Amino acid sequence: MKTLSVCVPARDAGRALEPTLRSILDQDTDAEIIVLDNASTDDTGVIAKSFDDKRVRVHRNVESLPLGENWNKAISLSRGRFVKVVRPGDILLPGALNRQLEVMGDNGIALCSAKFQIIDDHGAVQATDLGLTNLLGRRDARTLMRALIHRGPADFGPTSAAVFRRQDFDRVGGFRGNPGSPLDLDLFARVCVFGHFYGMPETLTAQRDSDTTPSTAALTEMLRFHHRLGAEYPQYVGRAAVFGGDWRLARAAADRVRGTAAARRRPEISR
Repeated sequence: MKTLSVCVPARDAGRALEPTLRSILDQDTDAEIIVLDNASTDDTGVIAKSFDDKRVRVHRNVESLPLGENWNKAISLSRGRFVKVVRPGDILLPGALNRQLEVMGDNGIALCSAKFQIIDDHGAVQATDLGLTNLLGRRDARTLMRALIHRGPADFGPTSAAVFRRQDFDRVGGFRGNPGSPLDLDLFARVCVFGHFYGMPETLTAQRDSDTTPSTAALTEMLRFHHRLGAEYPQYVGRAAVFGGDWRLARAAADRVRGTAAARRRPEISR
């Protein structure tokens, strides 16, 4: 059995896939890499198969699956004790896998995640040392869940910054939720019922710059996420925490409305 599986679920990833796979293969750790081509209509599969490396296994769906189902299938194909999910476009920085496996060597840790940086399409760093506010070091499930509700996905970082145990993934039933829901945050909260979260101070992942303004649908799914955690884990997430998270979303929705109204009055600012 491999120690670590790096799963790369991809849909019409095109050129974004090549640098992502290269950054994984350049790691010092001997990990298996599973690329699941989710019925892409571009050259995603061709690019994945162009890597002549026995560590890479490429699979393809005949029909496109919803995001959560595709991620679950990718992990079902893995053989490792530990799992990392990397989206095309994200980059693993040198030494990332070795450093995270060192942390996961502590059997009391269910999940670890590192800080991240933002890069542009050419790989230039736009911002670094991001994420994990008040989450560095060893934290229990209560602290993690409350932080996820209070701060949201943008502050936690990309899915590729985390590593979790395959047995815990199986125990909680994998990713769940509707399209647009915080699939990764929901999983991370649930697996940490079986152990501690460890926030790493190192910057180990780079994420492509993108529009981080949450859509109305995304805000709605985050609201559902808050209330689902509150209902399922009342011993960790009380009503006050859920209310605080809901208030944050209400402010984000108001900011979105104000931004849309400003753009309509001054359309040149949205160009």
